[in-house]
Amino acid sequence: MDRPNRFIAHVLLNGKTETVHVKNTGRCRELLLPEATVYLEESENPLRKTKFDLIAVEKSVTEKNDSVLKKPDNTKKLLINMDSQAPNKVASEWITQNKKYFPDLKLLKAEYSLGDSRFDFYAEYKDKSGTGHKMLIEVKGCTLEMDGVALFPDAPTLRGLKHVRELTSLTKSGEYESMILLIVQMTGCKYFTPNRKTHADFADALKEAETAGVKIVALECQVQPDSLEAKDEIEVRL
Repeated sequence: MDRPNRFIAHVLLNGKTETVHVKNTGRCRELLLPEATVYLEESENPLRKTKFDLIAVEKSVTEKNDSVLKKPDNTKKLLINMDSQAPNKVASEWITQNKKYFPDLKLLKAEYSLGDSRFDFYAEYKDKSGTGHKMLIEVKGCTLEMDGVALFPDAPTLRGLKHVRELTSLTKSGEYESMILLIVQMTGCKYFTPNRKTHADFADALKEAETAGVKIVALECQVQPDSLEAKDEIEVRL
């Protein structure tokens, strides 16, 4: 397999090279490797130039065993969802069902415009005392894993940095509550941490956001070749 640009990849399918659409424009350099096993979804649009979408990829992960016992390391396959549209769908379902953060959800709007910005969701809910709350929610899909740790971003993200800083400012104003919801598109990571090596300003902004009262939530997902479902919260380390 090779990836000539952000939008397409060449994969071997039934012995022939097929050009497919990649549903994630991130770098994904550690995932889309020449020998990687990928999963495709056939498009229902007969007019498309590409017949398939690349929606998931297998990554080989080495689990270190106790060196004292001299047991060999284990290698397993980690299935990672690659659909950049899937995290928002997962987030919508999770928000609707989650009583921890949204005890009595009254309103949920996607693609909410505020000033010159647009956030993924706007929610109104009541807490257990009946007090009303307004919350802005920004969703980030996480596909990068290193040594059992989920990381974001996999490339510098000026857009993501802008959103974090805006949510921090709005939270400080007291007019809105805010949440940054990190959808980890895989299962089995020990915790989430921002990818400081790739984008230090984003990591600093995320820490500042938490200090200001922005909720930072990381949610791992159950991945199947054709589906992505919310599973459990994992620890966030900033």
